[in-house]
Amino acid sequence: MGDANRDLNSELNIVYRYLLKQGVPHTDAEDIVQETAYKYLLYSDSIQPSRTRSWLIRVALNYHFDQCRKLRRVELNLEDDRLTSNSEEQPEKVILSKENSSELGEALGRLKPQYQELLLLKYHSGLSYEEISQLLSLSMNTVKTNLFRARKQLAKVLKEAAYDRE
Repeated sequence: MGDANRDLNSELNIVYRYLLKQGVPHTDAEDIVQETAYKYLLYSDSIQPSRTRSWLIRVALNYHFDQCRKLRRVELNLEDDRLTSNSEEQPEKVILSKENSSELGEALGRLKPQYQELLLLKYHSGLSYEEISQLLSLSMNTVKTNLFRARKQLAKVLKEAAYDRE
């Protein structure tokens, strides 16, 4: 059991350093790693030992994205307050910005989960094709192809949404 704990601690240290490299603040990275360790303990029986690291990183990033989405909702609510206060920004710009991010969120929600994940990893986290390939245990060509399809599908969904508004 001691070796297993040492191995898990080593892997969690790698996840922690990875999160810091991605720009996640120190305290948030600690919370994410703690939540990831908890989930690992819950599901460790179903995880192949050879895929432990990629599973841990994926769970950590998903948890981070969930926290970012929750925070974004709070920030959007704060923007409502900004409309009623004396702001230097023009209200039209604030409303358009909020509307655009809402539309994008809705459009992303209409994509396959795999496409959502790829787009978030590439454009929200800024990961390279190679990093995404390693993280998801996919070939680089598969990542590129699926990202191309995801962008194309997102454009189609956004175009349909714009057409529906007219």
